[in-house]
Amino acid sequence: MDNTGFHKPSSSSYSAFSHSNRSGGRGRGRGLDTRDNTERSGGRGGGAGSSGKDKIDALGRLLTRILRHMASELNLNMRNDGYVKVQDLLKLNLKTFANVPLRSHTVDDVKEAVRKDNKQRFGLLEENGELLIRANQGHTVKIVETESLLKPILSADEVSVCVHGTYKKNLESILEHGLKRMKRLHVHFSCGLPTDGEVISGMRRDVNVLIFLDVRKALEDGMKLYISENRVILTEGIDGVVPVKYFQQLESWPDRKPLSL
Repeated sequence: MDNTGFHKPSSSSYSAFSHSNRSGGRGRGRGLDTRDNTERSGGRGGGAGSSGKDKIDALGRLLTRILRHMASELNLNMRNDGYVKVQDLLKLNLKTFANVPLRSHTVDDVKEAVRKDNKQRFGLLEENGELLIRANQGHTVKIVETESLLKPILSADEVSVCVHGTYKKNLESILEHGLKRMKRLHVHFSCGLPTDGEVISGMRRDVNVLIFLDVRKALEDGMKLYISENRVILTEGIDGVVPVKYFQQLESWPDRKPLSL
């Protein structure tokens, strides 16, 4: 979730942005790192010969990056609930990962990108005859206010599973310092496990450690928990950290063997 800060880009660097993010709009913790610049664009887009499906996929990935991380940088008029006008997005001088200018896309293309996103990362809203769009979670931009974006979880009974997926290489640091939100506004948890090839919002599919949160204890101690429209559980933790004392259990994945806290 570490993020590399941007300098104020020129219009040419705006165009180059689409080829400069290694997470390619997935928005699951890589932030705005611009160093590894062609990571996934080659296999998903890459020029005029790209299929329509690839172009819509590439559009969705760029929209994810903009709506989660770049509103301030691009001077977008974003509301505190994360919504921006689709027409404002389509005026930006950017190219997608398929090397297609954002300005050449249509409102219908945006709707299709939202419809095809299997993690349901976006929300659409029609207001006064205008279409607005937001990212449902994963923001680093400070414009967004948690209470306006998310629904509070008031009881542990509302949540059957609350689990954070990570990697063994990170475990020593996590057990020492807790789960940090890093540059994002929240620490992310999932409502389910990455089983049977199903898409689980809020968790990478290749994780090998599961951290289960004691929701009841966290709520009793005053930690605020929220749920997004695509059912990702989020918390600011305590001063940006979820302390280890709120970890209910640790398991390896996919063999689900208990790990010591």
